[in-house]
Amino acid sequence: MRKAKPKKRYILPDPKFGDTLVTRFVNNLMVDGKKSIAYSIFYDAIAIVENKTGENGLETWKKALSNVSPSVEVKSRRVGGATFQVPLEVRPERKISLGIKWLITFSRKRGEKTMTDKLAGEIIAASKGEGAAIKKKDDTHRMAEANKAFSHFRF
Repeated sequence: MRKAKPKKRYILPDPKFGDTLVTRFVNNLMVDGKKSIAYSIFYDAIAIVENKTGENGLETWKKALSNVSPSVEVKSRRVGGATFQVPLEVRPERKISLGIKWLITFSRKRGEKTMTDKLAGEIIAASKGEGAAIKKKDDTHRMAEANKAFSHFRF
């Protein structure tokens, strides 16, 4: 077990919108350290979202992210040789991280041609409350609801 908690790393806001949440998203989107490519993918996706919906792209993205972020999840806990799925509240920081991860993962699995189109499509779907990332959140919530009986095993 480590002696002290690692220091919190603070990330700089992105150049276009001046938002640290955008930087976090782009850092997760980035592959092989290609940050400029990740930024261009994100900004182009936001532009596509604005064209398709006619609304502010950044606001739509934030709405999609809040729709995807889960409020409860299950964690495995061993009690007397049996493993129980114990429902737990999700910390705010982890909530955002999971939302970002799910949006990116499920946009990569979409059928469009470029990553920009995939990301834009997933953002639009998630902001409307549909799409694979929303399904993942619903599944997580359903799992927590089903295992509510074991909530007394909380850590």
